[in-house]
Amino acid sequence: MKIIKVANYEEMSLVAFSILEEKLKLNAALNIGFATGGTPLGLYEHLVAANVNKEITFKDVKSFNLDEYVGLSKTNPNSYHYFMFDNLFSHIDINKNNVHIPNGETLNIEEECASYERLIKKYGGIDIQILGIGGNGHIAFNEPGTSFESVTHIVDLDESTRQANARFFENINEVPTKAITMGLSTIMNSKEILLLINGKKKKEAFQELISGNISEQFPASILHKHHNVIVIVDEEAYSE
Repeated sequence: MKIIKVANYEEMSLVAFSILEEKLKLNAALNIGFATGGTPLGLYEHLVAANVNKEITFKDVKSFNLDEYVGLSKTNPNSYHYFMFDNLFSHIDINKNNVHIPNGETLNIEEECASYERLIKKYGGIDIQILGIGGNGHIAFNEPGTSFESVTHIVDLDESTRQANARFFENINEVPTKAITMGLSTIMNSKEILLLINGKKKKEAFQELISGNISEQFPASILHKHHNVIVIVDEEAYSE
């Protein structure tokens, strides 16, 4: 696990962009795993700008999102499908047929999970996976107690996770209680992982991560078992 300490959110976003830009220039047909939430937004802004300026292209990129709420339509502003198109995909030259996000509207969730897992394998796996971390150590929607062997599955969202995401909704009651998420073993099968951590609220999670303790009660700790993880952390999250 390589840790890169940066001054602030802006530098974290720029360093992450530089890493991804280099990968794209070496392999224009990357399979990229994307995350949602506030953490990667700065990175996505840099990707859009570089694409508009024709410095990089996404024409041959295949994207796979980590997760999606169950029960929200693709046009719902709080769905991750909407989030990704609003903040990235609608502004770059990616082939929309190469965009893959779990279908939260499906009537057969178990089949959707199995199908998504097969899809990732069909395209040869994820080359680089972008991750954030929750205050309780969750990555994607893999809450504490999730098996390290888990593949794409449906999850009951932890109350702390729903509270953290409530700011995007009118009130806590509108936050879905279930989601489809890549499993921990799915994420670990990525060739490279880029973990972004920023802000005082993530300080305890970062300290637990670097403690080296590996436990299913802190899902992100599994990343210590991966051979190629880069953690970019800002001063606020890094400070003891």
